[in-house]
Amino acid sequence: MNKDNRIRKQASDDTEVVSDVNYVGNSRDISSKRIFEDPILCSQFLNDNLGIPALKNVSPDDIEDVSERYHTYLGLEFRSDSVKRIRLRDADGSDRGEPLFLVSLIEHKSSVDYNVAMQILKYMVCIWDDYGKEQERIQEGITKRKYFKYPAILPIVYYEGSAIWSAGLHFRDRIQKNDIYECHIPDFIYKVVRNHDYTNEELLERGDAMSLLMMINKIQNADDFRRFCQSPPEELDDILENTTESIRKTIRDTLYGLLMRMNVPVDEANRYVESVEGCRMGYLFENMEKIDIQEERRKTAQARKETEEEKKKTAQAKKETEEAIFKAEQAKKTAEYEMKNAEREKQNAEREKQNAEREKQNAEREKQNAEQMRLENERLKKMLADHGILAE
Repeated sequence: MNKDNRIRKQASDDTEVVSDVNYVGNSRDISSKRIFEDPILCSQFLNDNLGIPALKNVSPDDIEDVSERYHTYLGLEFRSDSVKRIRLRDADGSDRGEPLFLVSLIEHKSSVDYNVAMQILKYMVCIWDDYGKEQERIQEGITKRKYFKYPAILPIVYYEGSAIWSAGLHFRDRIQKNDIYECHIPDFIYKVVRNHDYTNEELLERGDAMSLLMMINKIQNADDFRRFCQSPPEELDDILENTTESIRKTIRDTLYGLLMRMNVPVDEANRYVESVEGCRMGYLFENMEKIDIQEERRKTAQARKETEEEKKKTAQAKKETEEAIFKAEQAKKTAEYEMKNAEREKQNAEREKQNAEREKQNAEREKQNAEQMRLENERLKKMLADHGILAE
């Protein structure tokens, strides 16, 4: 495997790429996780996408990442999810004293996960239970008071797939006979933020780094990429100039991962992501015409076809080998069966031969006994005759 293919393979894994290239990228789910780990990007996401007035002015300082606190209880399968504790403020900027928890599930696959509602419920129960214990440590018995209330939890699914999100948004949709037992089923609605529901123009109009990342993560085919390249470079450069180095690195890594999936050579991909570092994304578009995306797609499709053909040949060879082994086993079993039958027939023939020999010996003894009896009779007759008892 050459250097480009080795690094490209790493870029498709679910872990951060480590290599000797200038800029290295992460796979889509990891870069999405990094988006929500960054308080600036997270605040921009809350301001722009949820349509909740109380979240319009949430700042990075109002957001605390508490994900690890719950991953410990929920396990590794929840590691890509994000839990934020958000401090809500009144119009004058004063703290309301009532936290809001944001549960963000990242779904980057093209297929819809129909069990996210159950996953969110697990978070909700865990968060409320932990919050209750926290308040009990502050004031024992408070959770049993009439005035005590648990904090609100806002469940979000950040979805980058191009397919329509077809899963039910109500938790009750996952429960059997929910129409009969509706009043006994806990229920909530989670919100899906789907990248492909926004045009590039709508995202770019926001003018923040989160929207730029959403634009990049929308790209899943050559047409998406072509539309992305038609964006005004100066507007993208303004976004890069007005963000932090950490966020620029996230943008670089996300773009690098995209270029790797497009099979762009590593050295060339590094030159393009350097334009992000210099806040000159226009350079990227000036040179993108050199990349024949369709040709790369054809090569990828051809390589995939050849791989599938090799898999089919391997599978066929394996099937033929298994059939040959099966036939050999059957032939072996048949031969062993026939050998056992021949051995049994041989043993039977030997027993019949031995029986015939015994019958022959018995017949010979009977013949000898008869002859002896005849001779004995002859002797008795002669003796009687000699004594005049029996006339000759």
